[in-house]
Amino acid sequence: MIKFIMCCTRHPDMTREQFQDYWLNSHAPLFQKFADTYRSKRYIQCHTIDTPLNEGIRESRGMMQEYDGVAEVWFESEEELMASMSSPEGQKVSALLLEDEPKFIDHKRSTAFITKEYEL
Repeated sequence: MIKFIMCCTRHPDMTREQFQDYWLNSHAPLFQKFADTYRSKRYIQCHTIDTPLNEGIRESRGMMQEYDGVAEVWFESEEELMASMSSPEGQKVSALLLEDEPKFIDHKRSTAFITKEYEL
């Protein structure tokens, strides 16, 4: 199992609450509508909460500001992910999702990468 991970920073014109509301109630249903076409096995949103713990964790380690949320999209394999993204249907879904993302995500302050999970 591999994961597409996206660490998201909200659009600068949005509050964290607005960002998380749009992500959960507009973008997620859009993704779920095409999850089979995209061949994803699981889609998880992790929403950052407003808590003094976050500031304490960052300050004690000298870390940068936290992201507003993290998305995980699970795939059976790297080959399965590549096949889904290179198919004509997958390319249409990718374009549709990419068109929606700038409405709530600041791509210049976000990042994405592929991972392999090790459960210890």
